[in-house]
Amino acid sequence: MAYTFVLVHGAWHGGWCWRRVVDRLRGGGHVVFAPTLTGLGERAHLLRPGIDIGTHIADVINVIKWERLNDVVLCGHSYGGFIISGIAEQMAAAMRAIVFLDAFLPNDGDTIQDLTGAAVQDGIRAAVQRGDLGVPPRSAEAFGVNEADRHWVDSLCVPQPIGTFTSAITLTGARERIARKTYIRAKGYSNPAFDRAFATVQSDPSWRCYDVPCGHDVMIDMPERLSELLLQAAA
Repeated sequence: MAYTFVLVHGAWHGGWCWRRVVDRLRGGGHVVFAPTLTGLGERAHLLRPGIDIGTHIADVINVIKWERLNDVVLCGHSYGGFIISGIAEQMAAAMRAIVFLDAFLPNDGDTIQDLTGAAVQDGIRAAVQRGDLGVPPRSAEAFGVNEADRHWVDSLCVPQPIGTFTSAITLTGARERIARKTYIRAKGYSNPAFDRAFATVQSDPSWRCYDVPCGHDVMIDMPERLSELLLQAAA
């Protein structure tokens, strides 16, 4: 059976980071979209004041609407956990499955600034004080990316629109009503927020839970295994 996947990247990245997974899934006959969010990747020239969580949720919802996608397997990496949670609020009926890939699992009213670690919080505060439009990217090494790919990842990551880290998300529980829910934890990356999210879903029988032995950018470090897990999430 062929499935439809929509893959949402994390902070500082772009659709480019999914290339290895996209190639594998399309090679298996599946339909795959990996949109780049406003102000990032090849859309970095669109960085401006006012970009927030809602902008990025709309970016992906519009792909689903304009491409007339249904029965979608929606996957969000890291910051993308906020985005896919927001998409579920508006488009749960179009979802076949939802996958959180080493991702935040926000509650109503949460912001990235609330949930992220001290290093990123410091970066956000400093960017706000400077009046910057974006928060500078963390290094690939900090994310535990394999050594061979670090230069490539660092060369393509760009500042994250600051409003996406400081704006709160509005949730009513639509995410929980999606029948197929999966959380994938990258065990090679230390992150208390992701540990809490993983522990929460492990105690809920409606979730499938997996861990993988690599750094945070699973789509770069272990694309073959991730592709397998995405297919399992869809089945």
